[in-house]
Amino acid sequence: MPPQGAPAQGGGGGVRNIDTNVAADGCTFNIAHRDSNSVLSCRLPPGYELKAKPGSMVAMDATIKIRGKLKVSFKKLITGSELAESVFTGPGEVLLAPETWGDIVPIHLDGRETWFFSKHAFLACTREVVRAHKAQSLGKTLFSGEGLFVEQATGRGVIFVSSLGAIIERRLADGEQWIVDNGHLVAWTAKYSVERIQAGGLLSAAKTDEGLVCRFTGPGKIYLQSRNPDVLVGWIGEQLPSS
Repeated sequence: MPPQGAPAQGGGGGVRNIDTNVAADGCTFNIAHRDSNSVLSCRLPPGYELKAKPGSMVAMDATIKIRGKLKVSFKKLITGSELAESVFTGPGEVLLAPETWGDIVPIHLDGRETWFFSKHAFLACTREVVRAHKAQSLGKTLFSGEGLFVEQATGRGVIFVSSLGAIIERRLADGEQWIVDNGHLVAWTAKYSVERIQAGGLLSAAKTDEGLVCRFTGPGKIYLQSRNPDVLVGWIGEQLPSS
């Protein structure tokens, strides 16, 4: 058993009991090369439609048909009244992968629970999953780093999310709290508030965008990514020679 407060272990990426082989709606899905170079293989029966992020297709059988946007910018992906997506129709196999190195995990929706996602986490989902934008409050818009909208998913089926780095799972008991740097968020069901933690406390301002973090309160689940995109971009910039 991991010590109290430690991330759950087991299976690549730190998510316990992860399904690398998933069957749903007559389709079969397999996640290979987890942790850093993950690829999602989707085998679709005749006429089945799979929704996926534009630009995520690596390869596919010639029998697969595709419609919708093949590529879309990050800005267009998170703005506007509709969510951009490509739709792949079987029969055949299609290989999908995120734009960066990292992990892929499936999240099973039971028709009762609502999941929320960071703006770049979505990779693909089965046809009964309903995706929508969720407007945040003004405070969360300004301070959470997720922009005016986050994405939410409801219905029954499976949604596949991707990360930068490994994915870590945390399950919160009723009333349990956990503080998260928003740049590491992937998906969650727990409620949260955005607040400032003073430098010299548990977290310093130097590591939390001037001390702004998300305080989650259980019950609920949280999926995190082990790398922060903004920190990575800053590190890359520091390595470049000055002009």
